[in-house]
Amino acid sequence: MSNTDQDGARMNRRRVLQGLGAAGALSIAGCTGNGGNSEGSDGSGGSGGANQLKMALVKSPLEFDPVVLNDVPSDQVAQNIFEALYSYDESTGIVPNIATGEPEVSREGKRYVVEMTDKATFQNGDPVTAEDVKYSFEAPVKEETENASEVNMVDSITAVDETTVQFDLKYPYGAFDTALAGRDIVPKSVRENDKKAFNTKKPVGSGPFEFVEWQEGNFVRIKRYEDYWGDPKPKIDGIEFVPVEESTTRVTTLRNGENDVIEEIPPKQYSTVRNMGDASIDEVPGVGYFYLAFNCKEGPTTDPKVREAVDYCVDMDQAVKNYVEPTGVRQYSPLPKAVAEDWGMPLDQWKQIPHKRDTEQAKQLFDEAGVDSNYNWKIIVPPDDKREQIGVSVSNGLKEAGFNNVSVQRLDWGAFLDKYVSGKESDYNMYTLGWSGSPDPDAFTYYMFGRDENTLGVTNGTYYGDNSENGKRVHELFMQARQSTDREERKQLYVEGITTALEDRAHLPAYNLKNSFGVKNYVKDFASHPVDSFHIASDHNNVSLEK
Repeated sequence: MSNTDQDGARMNRRRVLQGLGAAGALSIAGCTGNGGNSEGSDGSGGSGGANQLKMALVKSPLEFDPVVLNDVPSDQVAQNIFEALYSYDESTGIVPNIATGEPEVSREGKRYVVEMTDKATFQNGDPVTAEDVKYSFEAPVKEETENASEVNMVDSITAVDETTVQFDLKYPYGAFDTALAGRDIVPKSVRENDKKAFNTKKPVGSGPFEFVEWQEGNFVRIKRYEDYWGDPKPKIDGIEFVPVEESTTRVTTLRNGENDVIEEIPPKQYSTVRNMGDASIDEVPGVGYFYLAFNCKEGPTTDPKVREAVDYCVDMDQAVKNYVEPTGVRQYSPLPKAVAEDWGMPLDQWKQIPHKRDTEQAKQLFDEAGVDSNYNWKIIVPPDDKREQIGVSVSNGLKEAGFNNVSVQRLDWGAFLDKYVSGKESDYNMYTLGWSGSPDPDAFTYYMFGRDENTLGVTNGTYYGDNSENGKRVHELFMQARQSTDREERKQLYVEGITTALEDRAHLPAYNLKNSFGVKNYVKDFASHPVDSFHIASDHNNVSLEK
């Protein structure tokens, strides 16, 4: 679960949505060629070839080891090199991958036994074994990586035999199926031999593509693994991923054929891409959540009355309409619409909680809370235009409510991630951020509002619950839901907890982004995906180039 984007920040994988609907890290890459055909047609993963796909990402990947990688661009590449026991179908359904069927669950939801195929091999020819699975799930905790919280509900793992692995959990974790789908398997012997090289120079997985080379900020090249054990085998020879951070430039590279596919269509460029004639937009709502959050540890925003006053300062519906649509949709709770609807959550009730803009009501609440008109407000935002505009909308509302000292600070990802979890009034009163996760309510509740050592100051930059009885109650509800396998019980706990957090305004939900891609018409069977951003070769699609 990461703060969803795609920027180069490190947090819980697929969580901190940094740049787009899920973005990444670095800079602009110069590209040449025609539809990704710049040089080399031997399938060696060079920068071109008649059967090479060239794809523009918003940010540059940073690393490729699933044990430690934590940003979306890195995961977008790595998901083609590595595989998990289970994967997602064309939507959010979980299907066997290296596993041969559903796990056998016993001991009241605390034991999962997974049978694996004996056909899976890594790209060095070694078989994928239960010992590799055990290692892949244990390493994030043992090495104290940012991904530890994704698997820290596991108490012990046993390699029963070469193709049978047994997970014993500390408690009945209702979302463990998503943990099984979210953890890519690495070869223990290869990674242990040289972890640094494995991360950036020689990652070895069991997926349909193998790593060729990477220059941070310039490109990543992968090629089809000819001895891939699974099905289907990719139709294309390879892929070159290039980071093109500036949105207008990215669209230009699609128009002139420098790239075959580009990621994230900015709102003002939708009509441009639709009118190209030789390209179209492929998009699907992501499993994500973007929001304005309050510092509930220090400063005036520890007072729920002040947070409600801020809510009266901004018309979030209008802000999303102005700055996000059509690349995203308004969201009224931490849960993406697909997850909320799947669970039958009270969306109509939650939609009524945010206030319409009312400056006079805001002033009255600020006065009642004793906030001086000379107070220095600090809103920090990451390097993302949409989230900056949300911050600016709040800033303008505060100024209309009589505050003259309001700053919106746009920070690079490193500085932002250091500040938003500090809990210091001197660093921020509010921040805007995003989160992407698995299609289970746990991914958008525990990490956002939890108050244990895995969340406070790690993913929960509001410190909600630190000074609030409501916050403590919300945390308890979400922990109870996390430790239950009864879906109806979990639903009721989530409804109570989310409703309390929304009414208490620890967050002001803003929007969710679509995973959107501009795709040349000669690129066939490209599939945007709500969880994985996109699929290249899967059980429901297999990209080909027909020029």
